[in-house]
Amino acid sequence: MRKTIALAVAAVALAGCGALPGRQVGGGGEEKQPQTAAETTTEPPAAGTASAEQAPPQETKVIASHEAEVYGAGDRGKARVDITALKRQGRTLSLNWTITALDGKVNVHNGLGTAPLDFTVSGVSLIDPVNAKRYRVARNGTDQNAKCVCSGTQGQFLDKGDASTLYAVFAAPPADVTKINIEMPMIGVLTDVPIS
Repeated sequence: MRKTIALAVAAVALAGCGALPGRQVGGGGEEKQPQTAAETTTEPPAAGTASAEQAPPQETKVIASHEAEVYGAGDRGKARVDITALKRQGRTLSLNWTITALDGKVNVHNGLGTAPLDFTVSGVSLIDPVNAKRYRVARNGTDQNAKCVCSGTQGQFLDKGDASTLYAVFAAPPADVTKINIEMPMIGVLTDVPIS
């Protein structure tokens, strides 16, 4: 039931999506990426805070993994991201992952959002290298206060050995795209992640 509601919300959010190159407008979705090596970076407006619920249980097979030194809010640590699902469901794509602190302190609290007071994972995006498009997290409306269809992260400061399971929903790329890159603030880019 919860999954059906989440998909219905995602479908409504994606129906109103629109984006201009270099700037996210309301509902998230896709944006055309520059064709040159130099990429223009413009931060989207701050989003409203989503609920702090964790991702629904998914299969735990790791399909991609990446380790990185992370810094933020005076904290320093090392983290590993394990992608456990990247599943196409009609016109949406659901991403599930676990972030584990390997050393020090990892700030998931506001380290994956689009602004200092964004306690979500709305800063995560998908990059389609075939069509040079970026897909941002879906939102439940089209105005600047629309909430992302994604995990909330408020209060999540991970110490060594702690882990957090997270999710985000995106517009799906064309059917012929079978692998995609995942860009995460603090972490970096995971390349050629297979879509199921």
